[in-house]
This record gives sequence, structure tokens and C-alpha cells, in this order.
Amino acid sequence: MANVDSLAHHLDHFSRTKNISAVKKFHAHFLRTGLFFFYNNLQAKLIFSYTNCIQNAHSRTLTNFFNYINPTTPLPFNTILSHFCKNGLYSLAVETCSFMHFRGVSIDTYAVCSSLTASSCNKDVKFGKLMHAHVVKSGFASSVFVGSALVHYYVKLLLINDAASLFDEIPVKNTWCVNALLSGYGEAKMWGEGLKLVQGMRRLNLSCDNFTLTSALQACAGQCAIKLGREVHAKMLRSVFDVERDVFLQSSLVEMYGKCGLVEKAWQVFSMVGYEREGKRMWDVVLWTSMLGVYGRNGNHKEVILLFQEMLMEGIRPDEVALVTVLSACSHTGQVDLGIEYFNFMKSSGLSPMPEHYSCLVDLFCRAGELDKAWTLIDGMPHYKNGKFTVSLWGALLSACSDYGNVSCGRLAAQRALELDPQNVGIYVLLSNMYARHQMWKETDDLRDLIKGTGLRKDVGTSRIEVTN
Repeated sequence: MANVDSLAHHLDHFSRTKNISAVKKFHAHFLRTGLFFFYNNLQAKLIFSYTNCIQNAHSRTLTNFFNYINPTTPLPFNTILSHFCKNGLYSLAVETCSFMHFRGVSIDTYAVCSSLTASSCNKDVKFGKLMHAHVVKSGFASSVFVGSALVHYYVKLLLINDAASLFDEIPVKNTWCVNALLSGYGEAKMWGEGLKLVQGMRRLNLSCDNFTLTSALQACAGQCAIKLGREVHAKMLRSVFDVERDVFLQSSLVEMYGKCGLVEKAWQVFSMVGYEREGKRMWDVVLWTSMLGVYGRNGNHKEVILLFQEMLMEGIRPDEVALVTVLSACSHTGQVDLGIEYFNFMKSSGLSPMPEHYSCLVDLFCRAGELDKAWTLIDGMPHYKNGKFTVSLWGALLSACSDYGNVSCGRLAAQRALELDPQNVGIYVLLSNMYARHQMWKETDDLRDLIKGTGLRKDVGTSRIEVTN
């Protein structure tokens, strides 16, 4: 056995160094000595080694290896499935499961869960539904682990209603399957359903982990449910003893108070969270970005710039999301030179400006009345989405053209925006307002007739407040 362990160790080394020649020699040695047929771990390690050495392992190569494996037990296949899923080789995992079924190897609950994970990551709807049918026929649906894997599969495909129906069918639930459905509700922004699910955990006698609390805080933020958000905060203080290690839970708490309009409370939480280093309070870039977003979302643009400058002095390297907030704040405060400075800082720091950053800079020039600079910036922008830019960028330019009387440029901006989104009512409204501001009544009437003819309707504005519960 020691000899086998030594051989397996050397095989791992050649796999890591991608020495395909040495792996083939070991393969030949295993076949000559018969070790290949008596040790399942050697079979699995050989397949791992070949897939590591050959990035795009051909399905025929995989099948040839499987032909050597005695197809009587799922154990070696389960090990291989696990390896493929952990290393992102989802197509090979699906092929392995198909081979197991073809050779009559029983597909147990472990193989089902691994195959569903591979199918969800591969967005393979057909294979996933086949696995679902196998689960029903095999009677595995009563297993909380298989049920959770199925819920996670449908969530990844954004089939949230199907995931919720499956969740209801699981006889005995655990926190993991609740979290799987919660992630789907969060992805679909179904905040109300998410809150009901969290509140129902007490009835199911299930405990909340960090992921559950994070999802609950995000749902409270989406619903502006400040009372329930405070309850989740209290639950977090009672049950999470290492909250400083979970930066996403901390940032979700900051964002919850910010989205509910409690900026001072968000700042208090921000001041208290983070982690201690050498007796000094430190914050992760995620927390800094969350607090910047709170200030920006609530119109505290001067505080955004001051906090960002403090962030730089602390030696924190900002990310792309933080710079969107800062550039937007420069735009609202009219600090053109500072906005340009931060935009250049972004490029010099190795960060790639995205359409959102260019839109903020265009908006900065437009608000300052420097339309020529805005057009020059657009001409020099990299092309996104097959050479087209974002609707918000053209909308900002259209609004500025309306304010400063440049009707011809405004028409061009509206035309470019409608090429991207012909059903965007907001662009039609901005164009109509520009015509009306400059007393171009015929154009205004023609545009209104066009809107009516296409059946477009302006959305009615709404607001939400929390009443009692």
C-alpha cells in the first residue's frame, strides 16, 4: 500500500507540472502491473492528471479511460465527478454521469448532486431536467441534500417559481436549502418572498447562518423594511460572534440602513464594524464602497468625496464600483477638474473604465455646459456592446443639449439612444421636453402622436413607506 501511495504522490506531482509524458508512463506501468484494476483512487488520479495536462480533454479520451474502469460501483465515478465540479470541468462531469447511466452504474445521491451542480453551472436545461426525472423515479426527492441541489439548480437558471415549488416538496428542510431559495429570491429581487421565507424559519425550527442574515438584510433594504432590518441586526449581534470576519454581512448591514434613508445610523455601523489591526480600526474596500454608496444614494455628494479622499489616505485601493459613485458625486457638485483627476487616477491604477464611468464623465461635462468636451470624450471612447454605448450616456447628453439649446445635437443623442432601446419612454419624454422648451410645437405634437401610435406609456411614479409591520 505504501508503494501505491508513493506512486500516487508522484502522479500528483506530474499532474501539477503538466508532464503529460510522465503521466503516460505511469499509466502504462499501472496497466502492466494490474494496479489500475485494483485501486479506484489510481483510476481517478489518472483521469485527473490527464484533464490537468490537457485543458480541453476530448470526450473520446474520457470514454477510453472509462472503458478500463469496472462499471460496478459508483464510488470511483463520484470521486471523479467531485474533481470535475471543483475544477470547473462541468461538461466532463455531465459526460461522466451519462457514461455511468449508459454502463448501468447506479447513480446515487452524491452523483445526482454533483451532476445537478455541473448542469446549473453549464446552464444545461435538458440534462438537468433528466436528472430531476431520475430523482423522482428513484425516490431521492425526500432527501434534503438532493432537494437542495434541485432548488439550487433551478435558481441558477432563474426559474424561481419552480425552485419554490420544489422547496415546498422537501419534507424535512435545513438551513442550506433555505439559503438556496433565498439566493434565488435575491437574484430576482423578490424581496417580499425572501422576507416571508426568513420569517418562516422560526416555524421550521431552523437556525440562521451568515448567508441567511446577509440575504435577510438585502431583502429588508429592497423593501425598506427598517423595523425588520433592526430585528435582523439584533439577531446578528446575538448569534454571530466573529462578524468582523464576514465583510459581506457587515456591508449588507450598512447598505440596509442607507437604503432605508438612515444615513447617520449607517455611518455609526460603519464606524463600529471592520476589524482591528495593531489597535486601529480598519475597513475592507467592500465596506468603504458600501458607505460611499450610502452617501451617494442619499444625495450627500460632498461626503462622498471627503470619504473617498480619506479612503485613499488609508492606503485602500478603490474598485470600479467606488469610482462610479465618486465620479457621480463630482458631477453633482460641479467639480469638473476633480472628476477628470479621479478618472485619470483610475486608468493609471490599472482599472479599466467601463461604460458607467464614461457616462458619469459625460454627465459631468454636460452639467458644466461643456458639450464639446462631452462629444470629444464620446468620440474617443472604446466601443462597448458591438460599438454602441449605454442609453444613460445618450440620455445625459440629450438632457444637457436641452438645457443649453443645442437642438441638433439633442436630436442625434436621442436617435442613438433609441437605436439601443426603441421602447425607452424616458428618451421620448426628454426629447418632447426639449422641443417644448424651445417652442417647437409641431415637433412636440408629432412626437406625441408617434408615442401614442406605438402604444408606449410613461410609467407612473410610486413611492413606498412602511406602515406598522
